[in-house]
Amino acid sequence: MSQPHSALDPALYPAGTQLESGSSAVTWPAIFAGGATAIATWLTLFTLGAGLGMAQTAGWPSGQTSSSEFRIAVGLWLIGTHWLSFALGGYVAGRMRVRWASLHGDEVFFRDTAHGMLTWATATVVVAGVAVLAAAVAPHGVTPDNVPAIDPELLRKTAAASAIFSAIAMMSGAFVSAVAAVIGGALRDRHP
Repeated sequence: MSQPHSALDPALYPAGTQLESGSSAVTWPAIFAGGATAIATWLTLFTLGAGLGMAQTAGWPSGQTSSSEFRIAVGLWLIGTHWLSFALGGYVAGRMRVRWASLHGDEVFFRDTAHGMLTWATATVVVAGVAVLAAAVAPHGVTPDNVPAIDPELLRKTAAASAIFSAIAMMSGAFVSAVAAVIGGALRDRHP
């Protein structure tokens, strides 16, 4: 239920203040630009990590790296790539959004935070959708006869570590994207 203008705090809403805008509070082009930036950055860092990981484990069976050390290193790289990717994506979304003139600072802060979260959510849904589509494509030439035997305990540990590190990376990516969007939005408002 909306309050009449006379019941509003005059310090926050001086006489003549327009309470609602006719346009949306969400700047989708900025969110899509931030999401695309985050995905491209993540893909680049993921590819770099895969290359570095393969170089590190080239002689792994006889090398010094244990499987638990390797899982931890991969997990930390996964978290770091999310931080960097979503920091950049959130910043771009905040910096490219429209200027919200005559809004209270708390509302601007909320909207910037929401733009960062929507950037994260959009990029995450796109990547998850592509991953699901890619997983539906059956690999050619793979049969139960030519798949090497895998230690079930190692497979379980690796799957558990992957799930835990992925969840931490996604949650921290959402937070970093929101914070970066606030920073980008504040800079957007400072420079006309």
